[in-house]
Amino acid sequence: MKYPIVCVPLLLLALSCASMRQGSGTSASDALRTREVGVVDTHQDKSEEQKPAKPAAEAAKPASSAPQSEPETLGDQVVAYARTFLGTPYKLGASGPRLFDCSGFTRYVYKHFGYEMTQYTVAQFHEGREVASFSDLQKGDLVFFGQRGSVRNIGHVGIVVSVDEERGSFRFIHASSSGGVIESDSTQSYYLMRYIGARRFLPDEPRNP
Repeated sequence: MKYPIVCVPLLLLALSCASMRQGSGTSASDALRTREVGVVDTHQDKSEEQKPAKPAAEAAKPASSAPQSEPETLGDQVVAYARTFLGTPYKLGASGPRLFDCSGFTRYVYKHFGYEMTQYTVAQFHEGREVASFSDLQKGDLVFFGQRGSVRNIGHVGIVVSVDEERGSFRFIHASSSGGVIESDSTQSYYLMRYIGARRFLPDEPRNP
């Protein structure tokens, strides 16, 4: 069967258009898949950026609290209060708070904590409890010393502020006739030669094992 010559070009044109439509559909599908992949990737990136930060409490845990210091003993409190009068002038027979003699000073400090004692050095030596030796001393104990002319006759009193067990000595605060309320060391020759003994009015503190 013979076809007219004019039909051949029309058939070729139809086949070419069909091929183009098929190719175009494939390209559009590929492009759509590419765009979908791009959208998914972009969404994932943003979700990572928008994740909430960890709370500060998780980022840095608080440091452990420092150990608390031991509570002050009554002896510590007596010493601290006595030291508030450092530098107060001396006057014989004065009982404070602007002027003190030695027994007036110890009586005034102890009265602040509810302890009554006589304002007389010899009488204070017979009040309270005896402390046998230097090694038994504790803060707040009263220490007694002899007079200038007679070292065995009680003439001066002070309050222990610290004890050095290794040296067998102590420091004490007292109203001195030469310097007012001061701190001194028992190793000073004047006091070392005149030391008579000590008395305790406060509760006994536990001893280190």
